[in-house]
Amino acid sequence: MQELHDAPLAPLTTFRLGGPATRLVTATTDAEVIAAVREADDSGTPLLLIGGGSNLVIGDKGFDGTALHIATRGFSLDGTTLELAAGEIWTDAVARTVEAGLAGVECLAGIPGSAGATPIQNVGAYGQEVSATITEVTAYDRRSRETVALSNADCAFSYRHSRFKADPERYVVLRVRFELEDAGGLSAPLRYAETARALGVEAGDRVPLTAARETVLKLRAGKGMVLDPEDHDTWSAGSFFTNPILTDEQFAAFRSRVAERLGDTVEPPAFPAGDGRVKTSAAWLIDKAGFTKGYGTGPARISTKHTLALTNRGEATTEDLLALAREVVAGVHDAFGVTLVNEPVTVGVSL
Repeated sequence: MQELHDAPLAPLTTFRLGGPATRLVTATTDAEVIAAVREADDSGTPLLLIGGGSNLVIGDKGFDGTALHIATRGFSLDGTTLELAAGEIWTDAVARTVEAGLAGVECLAGIPGSAGATPIQNVGAYGQEVSATITEVTAYDRRSRETVALSNADCAFSYRHSRFKADPERYVVLRVRFELEDAGGLSAPLRYAETARALGVEAGDRVPLTAARETVLKLRAGKGMVLDPEDHDTWSAGSFFTNPILTDEQFAAFRSRVAERLGDTVEPPAFPAGDGRVKTSAAWLIDKAGFTKGYGTGPARISTKHTLALTNRGEATTEDLLALAREVVAGVHDAFGVTLVNEPVTVGVSL
């Protein structure tokens, strides 16, 4: 277990932002993870968990406490059952499942970060969410001080949310188990219209697994959503805001604002979200509020490829990023009466 003091955290995040940690511990086994967590808890030391760093916004002052970098490794495939250590690189794990001919996570290719983060955020993209395939999460429970196994139902998954995200101080994910599908080398039924169009098929169709993965990677790359050290459009946390979910009443008020601003013929995106609610598009809201691709003149700007990504152009600080985020949130609210919610976790700062 490696230990450093006054250690920079920016290199551990995809934003490449944030000040140093008082202490940085890198754990490569579950036992080391648990030992580091227990030590911090026993001493009352603030603890920051870091996996792939793709969903973190760390303040410029850094973190006054112990930052625990979870770098465990483990990929186990037994038939259609996949178990990943929390520190496994997610996009590499997806590639290996496709190579093995198993469907269920192929449309989640190219998502930066670690496997342990996927249940926390209920990671999803291009019509798939990990909640559809996760069967069990092994975690260290900081309250009971023991390792526990949580079933899919125990995880309380919802849109970009879970039991782990609702109670972030309690659980430390150690391993994640998935149940995939052997569909004879074919993907799961495609549920995202853009992916189906790109493949020249209908929604609900299956395609070869490799074609599904490669198409998603191409779509993501076109939006700056595949990590590339040379491309500042990828120095981001991917989608910075979640898609708003509105009640029918809120959506009706939103439509009225759209008509006032853009004209009666313009219909905002609307997708059923259950329980009398409607999901709309954060990217559409941002664009129509005047924050187009490449918006900004400072070192933090909206991606030139995707309005949902806020990016570090190379010299930004976290405060530069937050100033841009606040400007977007205020502008969207002024234009449409909808409040955007940030998707990345903030450390030592807030919008």
